[in-house]
Amino acid sequence: MKILLTAAVVLVGWLVVRERWRSEDDAERLPGHGSGERTQDRGALVPRGAVRLAAYGLVVIMLIGTGVYLFQGWQRDRETVQLQVVNSYTGKIERYEARRGEIDRRSFVTLDGRRVRIAEMERLILVEPER
Repeated sequence: MKILLTAAVVLVGWLVVRERWRSEDDAERLPGHGSGERTQDRGALVPRGAVRLAAYGLVVIMLIGTGVYLFQGWQRDRETVQLQVVNSYTGKIERYEARRGEIDRRSFVTLDGRRVRIAEMERLILVEPER
């Protein structure tokens, strides 16, 4: 869902910018603007080509950043962690291993595929892996 939302925002932004460039090009070609060729705005501080290049560069940087962020989240969800389920009445501790992304509020799926649901009287302790 995050990828689709990001792609939609980038697409809408690109379409808006493209439409503005086209309307500026059409305005330059109207009679009274010389021979009808594209003319450089002499009052501009930054050339139009540099602005386009900067815009494309910014979009590329945003896409790369989004990709890195999503990859890191995927990698974190695939990380194996140790879990301890503690019965608060008896003190009995049961140990499990699961992927971080498979842990929900009161349940998790172990590496061997078992779904474990935790009772209200039990506590879940997540042991972070050493780095």
